[in-house]
Amino acid sequence: MRAIVGLLTVLVLAACDSPSSDQAEIKLDQTDIVSGSAFLTPETRALQDDDFANPGFLWVERGADLFAQSSVAGPACETCHSDGLAGVAATYPAYDANLDRVINLEGRINQCRIKHQGETALPYESDALLSLTAYVANQSNGYPHTVDISGPARSAYEAGAEYFRTRRGQFNLSCVQCHTENWGKRLRGDTLSQGHGNGFPAYRLEWQSLGSLHRRLRDCDSGVHAEPLPFGDPLYVAVELFLAARSDGLELENPAIRR
Repeated sequence: MRAIVGLLTVLVLAACDSPSSDQAEIKLDQTDIVSGSAFLTPETRALQDDDFANPGFLWVERGADLFAQSSVAGPACETCHSDGLAGVAATYPAYDANLDRVINLEGRINQCRIKHQGETALPYESDALLSLTAYVANQSNGYPHTVDISGPARSAYEAGAEYFRTRRGQFNLSCVQCHTENWGKRLRGDTLSQGHGNGFPAYRLEWQSLGSLHRRLRDCDSGVHAEPLPFGDPLYVAVELFLAARSDGLELENPAIRR
């Protein structure tokens, strides 16, 4: 957080002389798209790539156990998905016709619990939901992001894009200014990434825990002294959709390690 505040101080001064920031192109050239893992130290990257040492796999293992457990009123997840869910996470967020809105992977898991298991939705950022999400996402490790932003999903995509480019908070900064205009630049001991969500839920060394992309978005909003949205807010889901489309073709790496 101290590093973020230091960067924001610099960017605030630059923003005053940067009239183009609000209108900046928020897409990246396909040849320039790189995962956040590209900005890790070699030691941290090695930790991510080691399935035995990567602490995120503690949640994957818990998720596997939950996936195999029957509920009181319904079957276990694995009863319906005996062949696994390889590639599924790479298509989320996605439009749900029954709900008439875009939902993320956490939302899909909760909908399955409600509709097919007779269970209540798991609280966002709970250990159980993080574990199930990590387990399902891990099955899509190496699959490229291929979300659908056509038709009814288009409005959510555009809302996410607008959020990404809008300045907010007391620092009056947008996501664009860090993750499109200044990615790759050094910030004390860190390097600014492009802000992709292909590794979430991820184990962040700062948190010493696994966390969702919404937790990361809330951290960013707090960093610019803006009011964070609630976990699971539809606008954060829209930002997820936009980020997934922005990183089209980038492979999932779950669970990722991030600083």
